[in-house]
Amino acid sequence: MRLFGIDAPELHHPFGKKAKWAMIRLCKGQVIRAEMTEEDVYGRAVATCFLPDGRDLSAELVKQGLAIDWPKFSGGKYSDLEVEGVRKKFWLAEARQKGRMSVWEKFDALKEAERRP
Repeated sequence: MRLFGIDAPELHHPFGKKAKWAMIRLCKGQVIRAEMTEEDVYGRAVATCFLPDGRDLSAELVKQGLAIDWPKFSGGKYSDLEVEGVRKKFWLAEARQKGRMSVWEKFDALKEAERRP
């Protein structure tokens, strides 16, 4: 399942594990309510998810600086919650949003080359 309206780093990209653990801290032991909005191009459900106290998980990750608003899908719903400088920190995510996927391919290739002896 994808969270509606935001872009967070993938696990193997910078800040990916940090975003994952923030999500675990927010959700652990909680019953999360998901309101399905659509299905993405990969067949995954997209939902706006809420904690029992009514907080929107997408908004919480953006406020913590661990995700950015994706206006193409959110209509800018979370843009005013973004932490200053987060787009610079997540320049790869912003490149993906703007259709410059070659940046991701180069990043992944570099990381793969670093792993090889």
